[in-house]
Amino acid sequence: MKTENTSKKEVVYHVFTRLFGNTNTTNKPWATLEENGVGKFNDFTAKALKSIKDLGVTYVWYTGVPHHAVITDYTEFGISNDDPDVVKGRAGSPYAVKDYYQVDPDMAVNPAKRLQEFEALIKRTHKNGLKVIIDIVPNHVARKYESLNTPKGSFAFGTKDDDKVAYVKDNNFYYIPGEDFKVPQWQNGYQPLGGEENPLADGKLNESPAKWTGNGSRAAQPDQNDWYETVKINYGISPDGHKDFDELPADSGHWDFEQHANFWKDKEVPASWIQFKDIALFWIKKGVDGFRFDMAEMVPVEFWSYMNSAIKMKNPDAFLMAEVYNPSLYRDYIFKGKMDYLYDKVELYDTIKHVMQGHGSTDHFAPIIEHQRDIEINMLHFLENHDEQRIASPDFAGTAEKGKPAMVVLALISKSPVMIYFGQELGEPAEEDLGFGDPTRTSIFDYGSVPSVARWVNNKKFDGGTSTDDELNLRDFYKRLLNFSLENSAVMGDYADIHWHNRQNTEWYNDRVHSFVRWSETDKLIVVTNFDAYDTFGFELQVPQHIIEIWGFVDGDYDVLDQLYKKQTGSLKVENGLGTIRVDIKPLESFVYKLN
Repeated sequence: MKTENTSKKEVVYHVFTRLFGNTNTTNKPWATLEENGVGKFNDFTAKALKSIKDLGVTYVWYTGVPHHAVITDYTEFGISNDDPDVVKGRAGSPYAVKDYYQVDPDMAVNPAKRLQEFEALIKRTHKNGLKVIIDIVPNHVARKYESLNTPKGSFAFGTKDDDKVAYVKDNNFYYIPGEDFKVPQWQNGYQPLGGEENPLADGKLNESPAKWTGNGSRAAQPDQNDWYETVKINYGISPDGHKDFDELPADSGHWDFEQHANFWKDKEVPASWIQFKDIALFWIKKGVDGFRFDMAEMVPVEFWSYMNSAIKMKNPDAFLMAEVYNPSLYRDYIFKGKMDYLYDKVELYDTIKHVMQGHGSTDHFAPIIEHQRDIEINMLHFLENHDEQRIASPDFAGTAEKGKPAMVVLALISKSPVMIYFGQELGEPAEEDLGFGDPTRTSIFDYGSVPSVARWVNNKKFDGGTSTDDELNLRDFYKRLLNFSLENSAVMGDYADIHWHNRQNTEWYNDRVHSFVRWSETDKLIVVTNFDAYDTFGFELQVPQHIIEIWGFVDGDYDVLDQLYKKQTGSLKVENGLGTIRVDIKPLESFVYKLN
């Protein structure tokens, strides 16, 4: 777990790997790989990686790397075909993993050497000063999990299961004895592959007995809205909720990872725990620097203690981030589960999204930051990811410009790492209907390309040569902000809210703007943002006396310079211990004032 001693800001570039380098702009719904094209591991050239690093990035999260169920025929490489009835889209869901010890054949120039191509990408990423994150999806696997590459000493999920019983501790799956799996009844005109004829798209799947579905459905015929393409992993919790494993002591939240690892040394744990630990250590040995864990709260915290401590014993600096949406569980998964970072989705993301949409108040930011003081370093900030709508889509904000003040707040308000989703820095609106995936989100299920990214890639030149002026200006903003967050010591220093003080004491200051201060021994910052898309606001922003006292300022004038564009200058006037600075801030503008 990261601690308050962490002195370096981290910036994650979340990229959907098979879309990044694809410059085929056909984008036909339900198209094949040949029609719409696909990006490759090799598209991440040294020049591409340098352009990502120059953006102000420290980690690349390559999404969709493990071999998941696909429709494209790879039987000549010894890979069985997957059934379209239980594959979402034509390219398949990256969260329906078919083989954890292999990588997606779509992204290899030579599918027979796909693992070697990914290993080369790991080395290339490191050589260009970046670290590597991949997904592990512990809660579920593809309906047809079929690992051909499981190393000696481990075994593939399901191969040793007793499928005559609903549950036994060391089964990997939960079963519905006496019932066969039935494909969901399709609704709203949905048809696999968009209705295209395929010998396997026959409304049937040979699964006897049926298994529980990934989201926990115990029906032999799951609903279309269930995660029907996946089966749930058994972690030693019986259907009635009994835990067949040792629980952590109450004080284990204070233990370091070595103490957690020692706790499990003499304990008997369910088979699925060992198998997933082996998977994680396999990739750590390959040079992967960390993982993003999908739907972590659906898996018991004891498992995370077991696996994450094992990972940290091999690589103490491993970057472990997880999708946990229940704030009441945050501290258990951080302190007991030894997670480094959790998505700050339900609190800060949802709150700032409302403000960007024009119907929320910036008054709500500071209470969230205060509530998270003890886990500040552990909350990952973001505005986009593969699950969420694009900022520029009409259902979110309608324009990427509305993301600017929000990104300033998310990048600078705390020590938390910040994540951007590829194309976010270009204002990608995700307008395409590619088949299974809907517009407003870049589809993770279909073959296609991302128009703004394809323009930046510019026939593999990675120079933005065909990008629009708006795209280049937005990318320049992100580059300035993210690099500043990495370089300025105050960003990993102390924080204080000055928004509430100004709400009470400053004329014309309102809840469409926001302000806070950051400082270290060498740097002092005043951050002001305007979330309003239409109005300019002018006011005498106040820096309260207790902040001026902490900073050691005496009465007088102190020059300030905005750090984003180096154009906005002024002075902080300190009189009788109170600081004031004249601010005139245009719609969606931000100032990051550094005091000299």
